[in-house]
Amino acid sequence: MSVNLPQLRAFVAVIDAGGFGAAAPVLGITQSAVSHAVAALEKTVGAPVLIRGPAPRPTAVGNQVLVHARAALAAADAIGDLAAAQHNSPRGVVRIAAPPSVCQGLMPTLVAEWAERFPRVSIRVFEGEDDEVDEWLSSRTVDAAVLVDPPRSLPGTLIATDVFHALVRADHPLANEAAIDLADLEDDPLLFSGGSCEQPIKDLYRREGLHLRPTHRVRELSTLFSMVRSGLGVAVLPSLVRAMLDETLVLVPLLRTQRRRLFLTGPTSEPWRSTVSALIDSIDHERTY
Repeated sequence: MSVNLPQLRAFVAVIDAGGFGAAAPVLGITQSAVSHAVAALEKTVGAPVLIRGPAPRPTAVGNQVLVHARAALAAADAIGDLAAAQHNSPRGVVRIAAPPSVCQGLMPTLVAEWAERFPRVSIRVFEGEDDEVDEWLSSRTVDAAVLVDPPRSLPGTLIATDVFHALVRADHPLANEAAIDLADLEDDPLLFSGGSCEQPIKDLYRREGLHLRPTHRVRELSTLFSMVRSGLGVAVLPSLVRAMLDETLVLVPLLRTQRRRLFLTGPTSEPWRSTVSALIDSIDHERTY
């Protein structure tokens, strides 16, 4: 008995989706079929590849298999792309990773445009923090990613730029201002989100001659929103987060702000799938938020 692609797809899907049940709709098969495929893989390998539980994770052997499985599936997908390209009809599943604000504020528009232009391509969006997005791209978990302010030499395309605003509660004294100075936030505790926003915000404060003194450092945007909503402080965030806000929170423009560049690219260590290139090449203009 030899390892086959359906077994590898099932194994990788369980890891990426976080469980057998979650992997089933991704693969378009039943949960029982996913379990059978992984069990067959383990029988062929001669050792367990997964530690079962609420969130299955690879065993030591499974981690080694995972590296080769991703490579094999990437090669198979690339061959499928080439076959489709002969008929000028890109097809297949493309996995794209992006930070939360991009997933909420930009990806729905792009996915809808791609669905209309490439009806045989299925897009799956992976939402993660910036370090996770980088890791997913380098490990081949995803086929493409939206990176924030990458080196200008990176291949790909600039899909959007957005600017930083002050985030305040709707009843904050500054909430109804047309625009404010960054210094106007000095009297409020500052909530700092870090990640890809960290360097632009530091640059903004430095340019304004202000000291960046965060009262709280918060990783998750949902936590940051809850803290601002509770009156625990204000924040400086990119305008794409507007899609994530309710009526209790307001983005106020800054008179002198900072921009960030959102870049769609494929893996740097290997050739891109032709379907990924088709998606990237189809973006004919930069969006400004």
